[in-house]
Amino acid sequence: MTIRSDIKQPKPLTRQAFTLIELLLVLVILSVLAGVVVPKFTNRSEQARNTTAKTGIAILEGQLDVFETDAGRPPTTEEGLAALVEQPPNVKSWNGPYIKRGVPKDPWGNDYVYRCPGQHNVSGYDLFSMGPDGREGGNDDIDNWSPH
Repeated sequence: MTIRSDIKQPKPLTRQAFTLIELLLVLVILSVLAGVVVPKFTNRSEQARNTTAKTGIAILEGQLDVFETDAGRPPTTEEGLAALVEQPPNVKSWNGPYIKRGVPKDPWGNDYVYRCPGQHNVSGYDLFSMGPDGREGGNDDIDNWSPH
């Protein structure tokens, strides 16, 4: 067996590292993508919280209606939403609890605000979440008197 000397042997492979420029370019691309994608997910999260707050208000309104049917009136501001869980002392025909697991918090961890008679619903009650900022007023409150 003869070995041909005219065939070139392949050179051993050498491992090449990324240059600093290449690494920086990859970081810039990832940063741009994160800058585009993260706000979209954040906005969806806030939309979901707003929808959850609207749903929570609608559920509480339904339970307040049942309380009013039983008691002949809605709870007073002083009795508040707690009247849906524990019988107020001056209500004889209470058939609760109307909410089994206690009064829920809004999606931001704050109490829903209840006022009767309402400032906006003068012949009824105001029920609202103070929204993401946790303060009454502004354009982030979610309420039962604004058109949805």
